[in-house]
Amino acid sequence: MDFKFTPEEEAFRQEVQRFIKEELPPTPGDWGTLESEFDPQNFEFTKQVAKKLGDKKWLAMNWPKEYGGLEASPIEHMIFKEEATYHQVPGIDMGVGGITWVGPTLLILGNEEQKREHLPPLAAGERWWCTMYSEPGAGSDMSNVTCRAVLQGDEYIINGQKVWTSAAHIADWGWMLVKTDPDAPKKHHGISLLLVDMKTPGITVRPLLNMAGHLFFNEVFFDNVHVPKRNLIGEENRGWYYIMIAMGFERTMGVVFAAAAQRLIDELVGFAKGTIVNGLPLSKNPSIRQKLADLAIEVEIARVIGYLIVSQQTKGELPGYEAPMIKVFASETLQRMTDVGTEIMGLYGQLWLGSKWAPLQGMMADTYMNSTGMLIAAGTSEILRNIIAERGLGLPRSV
Repeated sequence: MDFKFTPEEEAFRQEVQRFIKEELPPTPGDWGTLESEFDPQNFEFTKQVAKKLGDKKWLAMNWPKEYGGLEASPIEHMIFKEEATYHQVPGIDMGVGGITWVGPTLLILGNEEQKREHLPPLAAGERWWCTMYSEPGAGSDMSNVTCRAVLQGDEYIINGQKVWTSAAHIADWGWMLVKTDPDAPKKHHGISLLLVDMKTPGITVRPLLNMAGHLFFNEVFFDNVHVPKRNLIGEENRGWYYIMIAMGFERTMGVVFAAAAQRLIDELVGFAKGTIVNGLPLSKNPSIRQKLADLAIEVEIARVIGYLIVSQQTKGELPGYEAPMIKVFASETLQRMTDVGTEIMGLYGQLWLGSKWAPLQGMMADTYMNSTGMLIAAGTSEILRNIIAERGLGLPRSV
């Protein structure tokens, strides 16, 4: 693998950095996390930034020009995502999944009408998305979904509930898994994938605060919701196979986790250098130096795995077991980093966003709380390790 960027790619990285310096406040305050960007007090700013990115065609720069992209290389898009995540730019996924997996999956599976209706507003920073997979009885095993869609004429009538729906309270549209054939011989054979306008009558969104206190998750209830048949992705009852493609894209977000971890390790190193204990900076403590060095190595490993996936994409290949590999490694690295960070900071590491005494504006405590959920989102680490074992290592399927 060639790790050297071309002069054009380096120039683009510098262009993104200049944009961030000009458009964003010098410190992230309480908007600089994925969860906080959708809080009511922050969302207007998030929308403004997303629209500016859409005007520059950076949000979906690797998409075809006819759908709002620049036909840029996967490498260039990765550079944008790295810089935007490192500098905590809000709105780069247009909700949760809009850019990362809804758009790319539509490019593969959507019909022309669906592509032209949904991709240009996404790329322009004008249409926000959520993903509705999980239910009270269907989380890690999504084949247990019971939210029912019954075809009547040219419409599906939906009844049921979704839960842990990230960004549903700000979303214009939803990417939704529904049960269309409850009598199918195998559970995953009777599932379909629909595009749902979140303003449709009968949809109720009930916000849920996450453990970090952010308004991010939601319950969504469907009471005789009418969705046009034209919003069906592909064929009816084939939705399970379609979301496997979507989740392959979703799990490539390990590149984003790696960039977030790089920001955190840089902040921790700066904190250790600038904090004096017993007459010496913490960075002179051999134990702390070793822990930070170990974490820095892990971050670099995660970044290299991410580059491997992007290399595959430049060849037109879909990510395989490498996607769950980076998701597991990067999310667990981020959690280990918050463990070490709060240990280094002591009791100060528990202070929250907004406290004048909190080191790094409270970033550590906020990331510590949010990192737990990263081990569950897009598939638990246990499930992803099974995928890696079976598809990557060729080990027998567990019984």
